[in-house]
Amino acid sequence: RCQRAVYKQNSRMDSQVDKAIEQTLLNAAKVVEEQVDAEIERLDKLSEDDIEALREKRIQQMKRAQAQRKEWLEKGHGEYREIPGEKEFFDECKQSDKVVCHFYRDSTMRCKIVDKHFAILAPKHLETKFIKLDVEKAPFLCDRLHIKILPTIACVVEGKTKDYIKGFDDLGGHDEFSTEMMEWRLGVAGVINYSGSLLEPPSSGKPAKSGQILGHTKGIRETRRDPDSDTDEDD
Repeated sequence: RCQRAVYKQNSRMDSQVDKAIEQTLLNAAKVVEEQVDAEIERLDKLSEDDIEALREKRIQQMKRAQAQRKEWLEKGHGEYREIPGEKEFFDECKQSDKVVCHFYRDSTMRCKIVDKHFAILAPKHLETKFIKLDVEKAPFLCDRLHIKILPTIACVVEGKTKDYIKGFDDLGGHDEFSTEMMEWRLGVAGVINYSGSLLEPPSSGKPAKSGQILGHTKGIRETRRDPDSDTDEDD
């Protein structure tokens, strides 16, 4: 008897929960339906002049977007490119509101991983300028920006360095992170227009194998005899 009573009670509770869910869904559907009806009614009441005004507004928006795109392309947006030195870094940052600069060295293999991802992201995010600068040609900048680890990515917004990505710790802690992970991290920095959620990163890709820990980011003053060393010993 006791088991039957418990069973009946659970059945009643399940039924109540189902009814509550059903009512919630009905209410949500009703709200959506009302919104759609209101929009249809608004459109039905539009005069020819109103429709023409909306059309003209849309045309002007498209023209502004096209003009902005042209301006960005003229300033070097849309491609990932190298700049020759420190002066050009300041010039590029003055020209554009959003700049991503990769401080690299040819002998640092992980810098080539950044190159691969930026070559994909640059044409996708025209609102942002993607550039790279050899640290050998930028001693003053490296000192001023405290660049000690390679690769280092500086995120510049309206002429001010807002954020840095140093090594790959913020990108999943291994070399095989996805372009989507890099894109998300740049979105967190506010240097690109990111359409996804900034609260949680996408899948970071393949996890690091045993022993492959991203302390392997390279110091800016690496020893020549060991090009893959993590940090440099001071002489």
